[in-house]
Amino acid sequence: MSNIKWNAGNPGCAPDFAIASARREEFGAAMKIVRTGDELRNTLVESMQPDSRRVLVPTMGALHAGHMELVKLARQAAGISGTVVVSIFVNPIQFDRPGDLKAYPRTLEADLAKCEAAGVDVVFAPDEGTMYFPDRSVTVTESLLSSGLCGAARPGHFDGVCTVVLKLFLLSSCHAAVFGEKDLQQLAVIRRMVRDLDVPVEIIECPTKREVDGLAMSSRNARLTAEQRADAPRIHRALMAASKEHDAAAVLATARAEIEASPLTRIDYLTLVDAETLQETTTPGHPAYLAAAVFYGEVRLIDHVEL
Repeated sequence: MSNIKWNAGNPGCAPDFAIASARREEFGAAMKIVRTGDELRNTLVESMQPDSRRVLVPTMGALHAGHMELVKLARQAAGISGTVVVSIFVNPIQFDRPGDLKAYPRTLEADLAKCEAAGVDVVFAPDEGTMYFPDRSVTVTESLLSSGLCGAARPGHFDGVCTVVLKLFLLSSCHAAVFGEKDLQQLAVIRRMVRDLDVPVEIIECPTKREVDGLAMSSRNARLTAEQRADAPRIHRALMAASKEHDAAAVLATARAEIEASPLTRIDYLTLVDAETLQETTTPGHPAYLAAAVFYGEVRLIDHVEL
């Protein structure tokens, strides 16, 4: 079991939709859409080629170009005879605010079209009743890496993430799963869960996909007003400008000044954390991340840069 990071600058690692097209031509398989765990298991047993790999891309839907990068990488990892599974499930137990859950964009038909075009083999789109028993009483908890950053701001969030991801791993029997680097803390927590629970799943990391103006792609961006969307790239600009400073106080002050220069923003957190432990640090000369969560109205955006 290993953790893989795709290097977008390495042509030898570049994902290729031609692999998906070749698979369709060879095996003649159309994308399948399943709604229950039993359907997923049965479909995967029927579609699996001998000695082939099964790669999962867990999502909450509202798919954008960033998600499609994950799918491309999944197809590369699965190969022509492998199976790419995309899950689309807005996981209620990882939301800390009912209003945020209700407002989360749901665009299933458009998502399915994008998956079909990208060469996805199976889409798993369950509802809440399929994923969770009414009297469920088991939750997966990570207690160290999830204690700060989004974990501190969103109590119970990573319990929900770990629980649903482990369920998806088990339901799909995947050999590997692809996650985006943008969700820094989520990626670290999933890696720790896989390590500590001996889960035989390879974790593949895909770099953050950004809009032309630098804003990190996110399903939540669709909820921004036009004015907020025009202003939101300041988050990345602030982090990049701050990363040029040489001491922790200056790093944080520079980033805060740029973000708070806009009347539209409200900082949830802005902090410097150790790259391994995700605990706050005052020594940016060591591997570290400058991470931020910023509210635009009710929409919460996250981003980070490596120092």
